[in-house]
Amino acid sequence: MSEDDALFQKGLPIRREVLGADYVDASMAKADAFMMSFQRATTSWAWGWAWGDPTLDRRTRSMLNLAMLTALGRTPEIKLHVKGALNNGVSVEEIKAVLLHATAYCGIPAGLDAFKAAHEVLVKEAALTGEPVTDPDR
Repeated sequence: MSEDDALFQKGLPIRREVLGADYVDASMAKADAFMMSFQRATTSWAWGWAWGDPTLDRRTRSMLNLAMLTALGRTPEIKLHVKGALNNGVSVEEIKAVLLHATAYCGIPAGLDAFKAAHEVLVKEAALTGEPVTDPDR
């Protein structure tokens, strides 16, 4: 087994646990030969190599991802990783604190986009129980 194959095999179960098996399996199933190259690369490098390193726990990695994705303005990925953060035991209050911290360093527009994306997922996942759901533009 090649090193890339080993990292893919290591990363696939981690990716499925964090992002959800349905999402990962659908991504793999709809990938043609061209896109499968990317699926293999991201599963090997991001999930096998980075997430598979035991130095940081998954909660910490989820919080780092939310901050970095806010900085990069990657709204679809923020949504994906908010759900992953919930799966990894990150609380709504911790998600909010990470996004506020990222807003301080990345700016209000980046923070607003991140908050809107996170809010959409938190509402969909019913993670905001007990809090009034309001318009995030207010």
